Amino acid sequence: MKHHDVIIIGAGAAGLMCAATAGYRGRDVLVLDNAKQAGKKILISGGGRCNFTNQKVEPHQFICGNPHFVKSALARYRSSDFIDLVERHGIEYHERDHGQLFCNDSAKDIVTMLMTECEWAGVKVQLRTEILSVNKTDTGFTLSTSNGDFSCGSLVIATGGLSMPKLGATPYGYKLAEQFGLKVLPTSAGLVPFTWHAEQKVRFEPLSGIAVPTTITAQDGTQFSEALLFTHRGLSGPAVLQISNYWQPGEAISINLLPGENALDKIEFALKHHPKQSLRNTLSQWLPKRLVDALFEESLLDKALNQLGHGEREKLANELNNWSIIMNGTEGYRTAEVTLGGVDSNELSSKTMQANKVPGLYFIGEVMDVSGWLGGFNFQWAWSSGVAAGLAV
Repeated sequence: MKHHDVIIIGAGAAGLMCAATAGYRGRDVLVLDNAKQAGKKILISGGGRCNFTNQKVEPHQFICGNPHFVKSALARYRSSDFIDLVERHGIEYHERDHGQLFCNDSAKDIVTMLMTECEWAGVKVQLRTEILSVNKTDTGFTLSTSNGDFSCGSLVIATGGLSMPKLGATPYGYKLAEQFGLKVLPTSAGLVPFTWHAEQKVRFEPLSGIAVPTTITAQDGTQFSEALLFTHRGLSGPAVLQISNYWQPGEAISINLLPGENALDKIEFALKHHPKQSLRNTLSQWLPKRLVDALFEESLLDKALNQLGHGEREKLANELNNWSIIMNGTEGYRTAEVTLGGVDSNELSSKTMQANKVPGLYFIGEVMDVSGWLGGFNFQWAWSSGVAAGLAV
């Protein structure tokens, strides 16, 4: 049985970051993964360009049962630290809206960088290896795999969540946590598009491809101002993905189609200056005509502005600034960018990511109950939690 100081299960963002960090400390590190390729989720992220972090990362941009849990790791390994690493490897990148950073060329650059770091740190990465069993011993852990048996002093679980099963996502990390008596919080798909009810689909499917700036508010008051995209199946776009993390089934979301503007003031202004203009033509100056036609009755749209009563104008304005809609559900893990829930953060040390009850056992990245906003925050959590554990194992 081959012994290593540290074994990491999962060759994704968090696992590789942890491996390199520990390797540079002189630890003998082995990374095991069932996939044929390391960093598969990195490769498809950001449309193949990998939104690898954000210029400004704050604890409030993460969802966790214990909101203080993320503070230590994020403070000790900041986005600026990862940007420095990217620059040292000569990877060119650019900034998009809201401080999001993307590779100029390809997400492969990030995977190559991580694998290079692991190589320089003396880490061994073994792919196509299925974990058959894990057991605790007096001195650490033993692992039985499809490629032999191993033992280690420290075991790091970096298996990710349930999002995108086609990339090999499984509940393995949660099962392992439960095997060792750790609490796992219920999971659900996060950063995920919404789907229509049947009757909504008939009405709104023709809008597929239309994108508009919006402010979307969840029932708990959380709000995001970004683009909304109509699709064949429902609603998507950055604003929708963001709000999905704060939405519960059956709840309405409120969509402001004229963000930063008072719809009633706009209607009254138009009435004063163009009283005989039809409502359709007025609204079509502010929103795509197909959206206007889908939202309002034809009989209303055909009216001239001076034919609308004050009550009608108020109701219309409310629809524009506060369109309340109850979606059928989400597209689920198939297209979700993250998994909400997971290994309870109260079971772990916020400084080292070690399980409080099981010395030598660590959990990092998406497998735990930490989910970031859209925009590079989930990758930053992978880097920060990976370094935290890498410095401790």
